[in-house]
Amino acid sequence: MGRYTMLVIKPPFNLASAMEKVRMAENAWNSKNPEKIDLAYSEDSNWRNRDSFIRGRKEIIKFLHHKWELELNYHLIKELWIFCDDKIAVRFCYEWHDINGQWYRSYGNENWSFDEQGLMTERYASINDLKKAEKERLFHWPYGQARPISYPSLSDLGL
Repeated sequence: MGRYTMLVIKPPFNLASAMEKVRMAENAWNSKNPEKIDLAYSEDSNWRNRDSFIRGRKEIIKFLHHKWELELNYHLIKELWIFCDDKIAVRFCYEWHDINGQWYRSYGNENWSFDEQGLMTERYASINDLKKAEKERLFHWPYGQARPISYPSLSDLGL
């Protein structure tokens, strides 16, 4: 995925473009590159992530760097839930471990709004963490890389 790929998918969305936007977001987040990820958001993008309220690209970058200092070996799968003209809702799940080696599976939903350029202006995420044993992990592909196309979706995994 090129550095500006997410920016070319603009609303209004149809099923194919919404699904592509979701997959591109998943791939970007799996890269764990905040300076790449922030390009999908408007300069003044508003976020709520758990109990954090974030505004603008600089805060997004700072937040993501901090997130991945705590959430190690992060692997994410997103799935389209519903969409309309300039909005997309997704459900997602990611696995990670803390510095003590405790594994978690985090489940959540996100609501996204986009401007005419295809930049995300709003992202509201609700997330719950569930402790897991390492042997219960379901997400196994190379760290820092996109989930392979042939890899099961959340629905396929029964999540």
